[in-house]
Amino acid sequence: MDIAKYWKTIVDTLQDGLMVVDPKGRIIAANPAAERVTGYTADELIGKSCRILNCTGCKIIGKGAGTQWCGLFNRGSIREKKCLITNKDRHSVHIVKSASVLRNEKGDIIGAVETLTDITEKIRQQQEISNLRKTFYLDEGYHGILGKSPVMIDLFEMIDNVAQSETPVMIQGESGSGKELVARAIHRASARRDKPYVKVNCAALNENLLESELFGHVKGAYTGADRTRVGRFEAAHEGTLFLDEIGDIPPAIQIKLLRVLEDRKIERVGDNRPIPVDVRVITATHKRLETLIQKGLFREDLYFRINVFPLNCPPLSGRREDIPLIAQSFIRRNAVSSGKKILGLTPDALEALTEYAWPGNVRELRNAIEYAFVLCQSGGIGVQHLPHKIVNGSVDQQAVCELDPACVKGRQGLIDVLRQAGGNQSKAAKMLGVSRVTVWKRMKKFGIDIKQDVG
Repeated sequence: MDIAKYWKTIVDTLQDGLMVVDPKGRIIAANPAAERVTGYTADELIGKSCRILNCTGCKIIGKGAGTQWCGLFNRGSIREKKCLITNKDRHSVHIVKSASVLRNEKGDIIGAVETLTDITEKIRQQQEISNLRKTFYLDEGYHGILGKSPVMIDLFEMIDNVAQSETPVMIQGESGSGKELVARAIHRASARRDKPYVKVNCAALNENLLESELFGHVKGAYTGADRTRVGRFEAAHEGTLFLDEIGDIPPAIQIKLLRVLEDRKIERVGDNRPIPVDVRVITATHKRLETLIQKGLFREDLYFRINVFPLNCPPLSGRREDIPLIAQSFIRRNAVSSGKKILGLTPDALEALTEYAWPGNVRELRNAIEYAFVLCQSGGIGVQHLPHKIVNGSVDQQAVCELDPACVKGRQGLIDVLRQAGGNQSKAAKMLGVSRVTVWKRMKKFGIDIKQDVG
């Protein structure tokens, strides 16, 4: 049986869209699946330029036929390329495209055939799975980092993206903001996750010790070197090396570090044999390296080598909506370790934590919760259990207020209302027609103490 005569029935049965174009990109045939994918009927497609689909995977030259029309005719074929096309309703459709050039018996180009596989539903499902993962990250922590604020969600996405590459990352942020957690998250999200993760605090060691710590040494390299030692670069081979406080590295070590990053080879102290290392380097600092460069304290070439992809760790004061989540996490941990039945924070204590400036960032919040666990025996952590500076601020607000006559008047007015309310802030808020939080903020601004000033 001559099956060739049934080619149209075969093509029309295909689940993937199929189109045939001539050497100038004009569509000369399209099967029903192509109609479903594009939204156009075959009659609407045939005779039209393939540009009608606005495919992101096409490199259109448009200066003639064949090789002068598009890149496909130069390459000869395309295999499983992910693209976007625009359908008749002007919506984007995710497709996988394969294509081959058609030639006659003489080898001349007579057109091309393309198959279009609609993967929009698959992409949507992948996005839903990704969103679900991010939801779990928000509740359970993204590789140990807690946060629901927009800046943290953006940071998680940046970590996900950079983790898929080998690009050097520099993490900047205030002390205590979680730079090491970010570095560890990059490692855990990367293809190196099952390999070593090694950290070096560059600020904790002097020049000689730091050189040996990074590159290792051989026996007898210096006084006290009674055995050969492997350095952190070798220990992190095929994994990740996190250099914390990179701004404190001495100039002599900066030169050697730059050479290692460029050559991917180290030499142990006291030896001249190069040892190849495969290490992804992540650095962090709370200092402004640009200022150190201007002062001649940091090499500019090293800066550009390590600062390919900068990441910023936002301070806790810039994401106050995350404070309840982080504080509750610390409470759960301390409850387990201490055995105390402390479940959470009172509303006043939570307001105090939210309003505080947090110069020490997450580290200071952790310490504040540990402090509260010493004083609180059970139930909820109240304002009376928090460190004094968090409740009252680090500045004597009453003394500041006394320098401003308008502030003195406002302070006394609020004290009078609080006295009428018997010291009850919620009642005072109703009398003033404001929220209890507003009353609390004004009390803090004016430096009002309920016991001392209201009585």
